[in-house]
Amino acid sequence: MPKRRHLLPSIAAAAALLAVAAVAVLSGDFRTAAVAAPNDTFAATAGCGKTPTLTSGTRTISSSGQSRSYNLRIPDGYDRNHAYRLVFAFHWLNGSANNVTSAGYYGLAPLSNNTTIFVAPQGLNAGWANSNGRDLTLFDDISQQIENDLCVDTTQRFALGWSYGGAMSYAVACARPTVIRAVTVLSGANLSGCNGGTQPVAYFGIHGTFDSVLNISQGRQLRDTFVRNNGCTGQSPAEPSRGSLRHITTAYSGCRSGYPVQWAAFDGDHTPSPVDGSGSPNDSRTWTSGEIWRFFSQFESTAPPTTAPPTTAPPTTPPPTGSTGTCVATYRAGNGWPGGFQGEVTVTNNTATALNGWTVSLSMASGQAISSLWNGTNSGTTGRVVVRNAPYNGTVGPNASTTFGFTATGDGSTAPSGITCTSP
Repeated sequence: MPKRRHLLPSIAAAAALLAVAAVAVLSGDFRTAAVAAPNDTFAATAGCGKTPTLTSGTRTISSSGQSRSYNLRIPDGYDRNHAYRLVFAFHWLNGSANNVTSAGYYGLAPLSNNTTIFVAPQGLNAGWANSNGRDLTLFDDISQQIENDLCVDTTQRFALGWSYGGAMSYAVACARPTVIRAVTVLSGANLSGCNGGTQPVAYFGIHGTFDSVLNISQGRQLRDTFVRNNGCTGQSPAEPSRGSLRHITTAYSGCRSGYPVQWAAFDGDHTPSPVDGSGSPNDSRTWTSGEIWRFFSQFESTAPPTTAPPTTAPPTTPPPTGSTGTCVATYRAGNGWPGGFQGEVTVTNNTATALNGWTVSLSMASGQAISSLWNGTNSGTTGRVVVRNAPYNGTVGPNASTTFGFTATGDGSTAPSGITCTSP
């Protein structure tokens, strides 16, 4: 397979990559506007409820005055009322969108079980120089085209890539922190620029200890950007010795809730598909795809908190349920579309002491079914549904509140009923 077995020539490729990197970094003028809602606020995209016009295959789009292209993979049995995860997979230098597609989007497509929309953009000159921010603009334009036509969970946008594609994923993390949920950078370096780079994004870096094209020190620098941004405890993760033919994955401690940093160093050269116990890269035997998928899928239906824990002022009018000494849950209707709707529940602490954990029960109306839920964990999707706090928002201070939200199928004109809130 061209992608996985292709290793860039050590010296010449490194020089070429660094040359185009200089153009990207010095060009400036990066676009900074987010395409959709910040990833700490779920919103149904305009494509939810629509009969899609986009189909899987190669699509064209006008971006920065140029005709660009990308490959799109829509899940089998696509449901227009279900919000899907969206993954951007960037190719390497002299690679292509077709290479990424034929390799299963770095091996993630077979693992996704039709839960994810995949995109493989095509770089100009088979790379990601990102001159004048043109490739970030392409990311924005593709995102907008897809989300206007398909139903995307705005808290579930991800990016990954190898080598130059890893550099582009890093650039997206730096410049679009309120859009992208998490990135994985395989054997990358700062080649496509880092406009911004001061806000947290969940980050997974993978790099070979004797990479002859992009030295592992360059990968560590990218990682450390988000170790700082995510508030993680600084450390020097263990890395395997030469000849051990293994990898070591380290999850950083102390990171802000919802913004983990993970680092995997492997005994190997410049490749996206290392294999433990072997010096020969292999698509079907590599451990990278499984670890990347686990890293991305841990965020399913859970938006990161804007603070830890989030607090807002209590309502000025006493809520209709509950009483002093208990937590109170109130419902607010959100966006609606044909065949579905969005709702939000506020959990308020009316006591003089902090709540340590909460449980909300509510009854969905006939024909309603929860399809995704964030900032909580639900038991059941129809009838009587029980929602418990997420790990990061279980503590609610005196006279403070937190929220969880959901999307559901059915008619949203009838609000859920019988809402109760309890706390241990």
